[in-house]
Amino acid sequence: MQTITAKLIEGEEAQNRRKIEKAAAILKDGGLVAFPTETVYGLGADALNPAAAGRIYQAKGRPSDNPLIVHISCMKDLEKIAARVPLQAKKLAEHFWPGPLTMIFEKRGIVPAETTGGLDTVAVRMPSHPVALSLIQAAGGYIAAPSANTSGRPSPTLAEHVAQDMDGRIPMILDGGAVGIGIESTIVDFSEEIPMVLRPGYITPAMIEEVIGEIRIDPGLAEDGLSIRPKAPGMKYKHYAPKAELILVNGAQEKVQQTINNLTREAIESGKNAGVIGTDESCGCYRYGIVKSIGTRNDEDTIARHLYGILREFDEQDVDIIYSESFSTPRIGQAIMNRMLKAAGHQVIEA
Repeated sequence: MQTITAKLIEGEEAQNRRKIEKAAAILKDGGLVAFPTETVYGLGADALNPAAAGRIYQAKGRPSDNPLIVHISCMKDLEKIAARVPLQAKKLAEHFWPGPLTMIFEKRGIVPAETTGGLDTVAVRMPSHPVALSLIQAAGGYIAAPSANTSGRPSPTLAEHVAQDMDGRIPMILDGGAVGIGIESTIVDFSEEIPMVLRPGYITPAMIEEVIGEIRIDPGLAEDGLSIRPKAPGMKYKHYAPKAELILVNGAQEKVQQTINNLTREAIESGKNAGVIGTDESCGCYRYGIVKSIGTRNDEDTIARHLYGILREFDEQDVDIIYSESFSTPRIGQAIMNRMLKAAGHQVIEA
């Protein structure tokens, strides 16, 4: 299969529209299209077409019991696929949709089991990226889309990342440039009496509580709940991992830097190609290996935005082992560390 990458160019609205309409036609015909959202690039299929949803699992090498997120472009479309939308969910939608928030509801029969991973619930999001919204509308209103990478790999934040994993597997990639956020959406489960955060993201628990009051945090976020069947996409299997072994180093900054320097030197002496993930503030303190800055601690959004790209850069340089600082930043640190811990297989060294 030949994969076409269609670059969307600012100011060329007519051409962009034709490219989006071509992508929509592929989706309507049961095919797959990768497209940009504000979080990461998604791999889209018609969410109401069982065969199309099944093709997502095949292209990604994704286990079929891992549910997909259904992307919509307007609130009225939610009623067709969700059996019940609680008032609290409507309040969150008013505050955070379109945006990086996914909500889980009891599903209606129109949503196939292939889209929900066999569950009786459906995960729904309304993205804010204009290309995503236009594509959803043109394709009929419902696009199932996980991240557009092969299963377990770092999520794509550029069209080039998608091509690395999906070239020859899907017919089309819509190239909308770099994404804005860089980590996947927050997931809140409304199928239980008290809403529960199942995946941390850019929309934090504090922001949610400010709107609807009491929520719960899934205990599995603090544990390796691999034996529990997930309601949330991406929470059961190892995710976001580079090819190299990734180890996080936690502790006081000076001790972290000293520990990483020692570990990197030892790795190089043993014949390994070693990498280091630091920040704009700390990179100058590392003396060995390939050192990359993930962003600045003064703006934690830069850390989230660059995380997956950094991991993919190390893959391109055939690094064997990566040592990284930890990033428990004030606002979205939980979301950043959730991804990093999964990428590292929960390997953490205390400095």
